[in-house]
Amino acid sequence: MENTMVSHNSDSALITNIVQIELEMFKSVNSSTHSPCQDNLKTFQLMRWMHYSALPEYFLESYLDDLQTAQSADRNFMTEKYARMENKIPPLSTSPLIENIANTEISWMRDVATLFPKIFRGNGEGFQRYISCELEVLSDRSLELLWKAVSKARTEGRNLVRERYENLFRKLGYASLADREASIP
Repeated sequence: MENTMVSHNSDSALITNIVQIELEMFKSVNSSTHSPCQDNLKTFQLMRWMHYSALPEYFLESYLDDLQTAQSADRNFMTEKYARMENKIPPLSTSPLIENIANTEISWMRDVATLFPKIFRGNGEGFQRYISCELEVLSDRSLELLWKAVSKARTEGRNLVRERYENLFRKLGYASLADREASIP
């Protein structure tokens, strides 16, 4: 079954605000692990937009509040995420929802990689660590709302990873993920 859903949030002002705050945080990250996005901030913005494009407004509003609260407290979520990925700081959260959400995301990523092996090469090594560290910066409220969205998507038979990439490739001019896969020799 071809999933053709495009999130109604894909051009949301909420996403624009979130990505702008994250971009400012990202610019000041001093990590020993170089991210390719550090060389191209437009790619960072596009990938962050994609990440949020399939998520509901109630989560986006809560996460924007998390970001604004972090800014007021001189916290930088991007610095914290990379520091966690490099084991430079202890876990920021031990909520069991982190593992639940990460496991679902990994399962969805495997499903998408199986369907589109030319686009998603490799074994996804590091994805679990990345997603877990990213989730650790969320407030308990945002984690609960994200879990609600992830659970709802699972119940409905949806795959948010696929929806994100469908949104991305449509934005890049392809009809779908399948169209992009077919274009790769």
